[in-house]
Amino acid sequence: MNINNLKNKLIEYSRDIGIDKIGFTTAAPFESLKARLYQQQALGYQSGFEEKDIEKRTEPSKLLEGAQSIIAIAVAYPSKMQEKPANKKGQRRGAFSRASWGLDYHHILKDRLNKLEAYIKEFIPEAKIKSMVDTGELSDRAVAERAGIGWSGKNTNLITKEFGSYVYLGEMITNIPFEPDQPVENLCGSCNLCVDHCPTDALVQGGQLNANKCIAFLTQTKQDIPESYRKAIGNRLYGCDTCQQVCPYNRGMDHHLHEEMEPDPMLVKPLLKPLLTITNREFKERYGFMAGSWRGKKPIQRNAVIALGNYKETSAIPDLIDLAKNDPRPVIRSSAIWSLKQMIPCCSEESILQIKEGLNQAVSYEKEAYIRKEINLLLKKIKKMETVNGETES
Repeated sequence: MNINNLKNKLIEYSRDIGIDKIGFTTAAPFESLKARLYQQQALGYQSGFEEKDIEKRTEPSKLLEGAQSIIAIAVAYPSKMQEKPANKKGQRRGAFSRASWGLDYHHILKDRLNKLEAYIKEFIPEAKIKSMVDTGELSDRAVAERAGIGWSGKNTNLITKEFGSYVYLGEMITNIPFEPDQPVENLCGSCNLCVDHCPTDALVQGGQLNANKCIAFLTQTKQDIPESYRKAIGNRLYGCDTCQQVCPYNRGMDHHLHEEMEPDPMLVKPLLKPLLTITNREFKERYGFMAGSWRGKKPIQRNAVIALGNYKETSAIPDLIDLAKNDPRPVIRSSAIWSLKQMIPCCSEESILQIKEGLNQAVSYEKEAYIRKEINLLLKKIKKMETVNGETES
């Protein structure tokens, strides 16, 4: 079959199987990306989640012998819920980012790519193809940008005219020499809203991200979140949407085109306190189908603990004391102590006494030196408050 005819057939077929945008580019090396990645590596701005071999990330021929083209796809996801569950004192809720709503997008896009691959092989059975979504070696954004799907915004997200940046991306390398599409114009211009509004200043400048400061990254780590970033976490359990929410090209963008991407409000805005005691089995059954579950329950629980502190949700004091005393994970114990510290200014005398007694018990058998230090500092703060209050009363 004529390659141009096949390309047109693929474009038409892609719409039938739930692909919202499709583009074609060459399998030539991504030279400008390679330079940026080496710079990111030198600056220590990489997250550690990405493919470590920069050559593989930028040279498609290293991934598929005889590679000639790459097909990029984009699938739009919703940005709003029709009904939000109430978030009020005593029943505080956390938030999963929009990219984690509905069924895990890795499965959705892999299904679309598998169908596209099967369709190609109906016409060219001997075609060589390698597909990937997010966790593959190539940069989805760089491929989509060169294939004309959209442009790379200053927030490092791909922005499309039709759907804004609320799109999932995937691609397939093939040895079929499709005619490449032309990249689209970058329309960010002088707008700097995403950089200016980044909660942790992770966007160093337009188009450059220090992943180690990015909330989307921090919420996925399993280690302690640096104390300087904990307030910026807010009530986020997984991911961060701020740089997308402030983008003018996302204004009014809310596409509900695929049923499997629709959010369950109670899951993407869950109550925080029940997350503190959820078992591995319960977590897997309840959240296992979501993209935000891939790191397991520990990061989600740590983020829930921090969110309760940011809310100053004093009804959670008994739960946090229990974690500080009994949880086997140092990260959870440390986060619980930090959250208790946030609540001190708005606590009743009874609650402060409860915290004091709990911490005195916790410190007596805490094995981690840094956590003992945190507890003692908080106890010292409480003692100072009691002294000041006593002097005031007298």
